Formats: sequence, structure tokens, C-alpha cells
Amino acid sequence: MTKRKRSSARPTKPLIRASMRIGPLDAPAVVGELRQIHEEAEDPDVERMPADDELFGALLYVEKHVQALRRQSTEVQRAAALKRVQLWEYLREQTEIHQARAVDDARNAGAQWIQLAPAMAVGAPNAAYNKAKRLKAVELIDETPLANHVRRTPEAVLKAERRLALEQAAERRAQEAAQRLHELMVPVATRLLEQREALLRDDDIDYWLEEIEAVLPHCQTPLQMVSLNRYLDAALRALTKLERRSARSAALTEEARLALAAAVELQQGQVLSNEAGFSDAQVPGA
Repeated sequence: MTKRKRSSARPTKPLIRASMRIGPLDAPAVVGELRQIHEEAEDPDVERMPADDELFGALLYVEKHVQALRRQSTEVQRAAALKRVQLWEYLREQTEIHQARAVDDARNAGAQWIQLAPAMAVGAPNAAYNKAKRLKAVELIDETPLANHVRRTPEAVLKAERRLALEQAAERRAQEAAQRLHELMVPVATRLLEQREALLRDDDIDYWLEEIEAVLPHCQTPLQMVSLNRYLDAALRALTKLERRSARSAALTEEARLALAAAVELQQGQVLSNEAGFSDAQVPGA
């Protein structure tokens, strides 16, 4: 009977169980709790304990002065020790994040992996590269609904980095397209207002054109651009409804027709741009 071959897991395959991490923690508050425990134990040197935001120094202090708690109950000693364990784990996680950033800065400054190897306590350039990728796993999440941290393998980190790069590129394209549309919106809206008297109008259309007229001179901030876009869209929808009711074009002159067509084309272009941005954003997780 032949033995069934053990299938090797893909390096980028997410772990079945999410890795446990301390994550965000109010470390100074926990140090303050340790300080209070030592004060209540009448630690004679507690005034020499570093400040609450000096995490490393505070941990070294409470480790050195653990005997000051010997007269406290077992529960108090256990609670203090558990807080130390939690803070050391938190510090380790933070160290990985900051070391990964330091490696990025070194690489951006032209440092070679062979130069980074001794600084990262490894013996070869490829080992430095692999360790750097494992450090990056701390700040990267996978594409699963639970958004778990990626596996600590170079392959998993590279996959996550490629996905992140695609997402960022899609976001940049969407922002650039939005900026181009916004630059066109002011002249298009201005041209439509200039042809107001050559348009079929009702109360709704007059209302939205007045809103456009009010915001147009001050259209500089993103919020103002959003307002202008909303008013222009509402005016075009009102014009379309009026055309359907009257069974005739809302534009009474050729200039008005061209101004209205430009506004419609701009709004349609914005819809297509938004759809393209949404589609691009879906690519990485496909």
C-alpha cells in the first residue's frame, strides 16, 4: 500500500487561525498600574522608577525590584508579572515595526543587503532580505474578510505588498481622474449658467441653477467641489425630467445645446471614472 504524499502548503496561504497579537495598548497606563503596585508595596526606590512613557526603562526597573513585592499576596505578584509579560510582548511587537521602517529607510538611502546583514544580526545578504520581509508581516494584512496578519514568510509578504501596490495605484488613478473632472466642472457649470435664459426651466431647474450660481464663485475646496457636482447633477436630472414631460429638447439654441451636452458628457465621464476606480479596487483581491 503506497503512502499518501504529504502536500506542502503554499508559502502564501493564510494561516487557518489568526495570529494573536497584543496590538494597540495604552502602555503608559499599564506602567502606571505597575508603579501603583510598587507604591502600595512600599518599594523604597519607587521614586527612581522611570516615567510611565519610558517603557523599556520602567520594565527594567520593575524586573530589578521584583523582590519589593515579596510581602504582597500571590495574586498581586502574579498580576504584576503578567503586566510585565504583556508589556514586553507589546514592546517586541513595536520593535519589529520600527526595525522594519529603519530597514526601509536604509534601503532608500542606498544601503545594500550585505551592509544590513550585520546590523540585523544575520550572516548573509539573503538572510537579511528574508528577515526584513518577515518584519514587514507585522504591518500587513491579508485579503480575507477577517483581515488577518499575513504569514511571516517572504513569499506571503511579497504577495501582500503586490496587492497593496495595486490598491494604491488604483486609488491614485481614481484621485487623478477625479481631479481632472473637477478641473473641467467649473467651466462647464459656468457655461451652462450663461445659457440659462436659453433653457426650458421649471421651479426645480431654477432652484438647482441658483445653487450652482451660489457655490461657483467659491469653488476651491474639495467640499465645495462635491457640492458643485451634486448641484450640477441635480440640475441635469431636472432638465431630463422636463424634456420627458414636454417631449422636446430643453435647449432652445445651439449654444444652449452645446453647453447642456458638455455638462451631460462631464457627468457621464464621472460615472465611468467611478466605476473604473471601483473595478480597479477589486483587482487585487480577485
